[in-house]
Amino acid sequence: MAKLLIIDDERAIRSTLREILEYENYDVEDIDNGIDGLEMIKKGNFDLVLCDIKMNKMDGMEVLEQAQIIKPDLPFIMISGHGTVETAIEASKKGAFDFISKPPDLNRLLITVRNGLDRGNLVTETKVLKRKASKTREILGESESISKIKETIERVAPTEARVLITGANGSGKELVARWLHEKSNRADSPLIEVNCAAIPSELIESELFGHEKGSFTSAVKQRIGKFELANGGTLFLDEIGDMSLSAQAKVLRALQEHKISRVGGEKEIEVNVRVLAATNKDLLKEIEDGNFRMDLYHRLNVINIHVPHLTERTDDIPVIAQNFLESICSDYGMPVKKINDGGMSALQALPWTGNVRELHNMIERLIILSDKVITENDVRAFANPGGGTNIGAATSAQIAGAGGSVLASSFDSFNNFQDYKDHAEREFIKFKLEKNNWNVSKTADEIDIQRSHLYSKIEKFGLKRAE
Repeated sequence: MAKLLIIDDERAIRSTLREILEYENYDVEDIDNGIDGLEMIKKGNFDLVLCDIKMNKMDGMEVLEQAQIIKPDLPFIMISGHGTVETAIEASKKGAFDFISKPPDLNRLLITVRNGLDRGNLVTETKVLKRKASKTREILGESESISKIKETIERVAPTEARVLITGANGSGKELVARWLHEKSNRADSPLIEVNCAAIPSELIESELFGHEKGSFTSAVKQRIGKFELANGGTLFLDEIGDMSLSAQAKVLRALQEHKISRVGGEKEIEVNVRVLAATNKDLLKEIEDGNFRMDLYHRLNVINIHVPHLTERTDDIPVIAQNFLESICSDYGMPVKKINDGGMSALQALPWTGNVRELHNMIERLIILSDKVITENDVRAFANPGGGTNIGAATSAQIAGAGGSVLASSFDSFNNFQDYKDHAEREFIKFKLEKNNWNVSKTADEIDIQRSHLYSKIEKFGLKRAE
């Protein structure tokens, strides 16, 4: 049921409008002045407002302007007993959905309200779809560190300040960058992402700044770089600690002068870009080792947001795990599975070397391989993606009786940490490719890496499609 608010200083008009709208099954509240009306808008969850223009205490146009700041997508229908074309145009310019005269025509009133509600729903749906398309998920968790990150995003996003996001792989640095863009004044402009670690050092300058035709052997046509593509929007430089020193110098110049030059070109191109950067490296250590420029570090590190490791906020794991359960089961078109208390405690006790990304993969594995209720034994059995034969062959009773010895023995089969990581990565990529019938583009999108990077991994691990 849609919830409507009537703001009008005439009791008779409020009563008439309320009676008509409640008869149409709308939930209606009313108030006799704009000041209290704004307070109700701040606190209530209204779908549409009908507001008189000529009122005591605060003019209706002023109420409209203030409400646009508080809730810009809330449809306003302005009402006036002295309506003119000029008044209607002014109301429209200030953001009103429509304008009706007193006394209101019943049919016109109901049609206008219905259209206003439809428009409000379309705006909301469009934002949801845009968020889904841009992969912007909620930042989940209520721990002190996550609450501080959310608060910092709210404060920093509307400014033009550059932000350096630090944290381990898989902790959610990209998600923080997406929300900084989403809540900024540049949200309607593009967010362009560059993974500096995935691009060979000899191509990074061309990727960032573009190149002119013939500037090097394979430059068969002009290419627009990421800085130009992000003009008016946000450029996110992920894993900036892996950028070459020559590219760093050019990025520094772009930040200082707001100008770039394409590789092989002489023309200077002005760019209006907000730069966000992320790294899993200690940049101060990289500066000491001569791998990163100190002047660029200070340019980027205006605001620092550190994303903590998942093991530093284990109280958030139940919330994140439940969200993953619901979204993954929805994607698979199956009933949402449950994790019992023992299973959740087992999840919270794991080391999570891959952070939130590893938790997502773990939940997906548990959904596929476990029964309706995910238990502690399931978590122990499937915690190691490389332990397929030994763990898969062990029964729940064996795992429970062994007290985790099956898991330990599977770890023991690896000589060092890198061997284990490679094995786990190989099995994960293989599983995803087979799940997507070896559709490389779809798999790359799903696991959130570039397609060229996925091809490199397939070649590295010698993966082949089954005949």
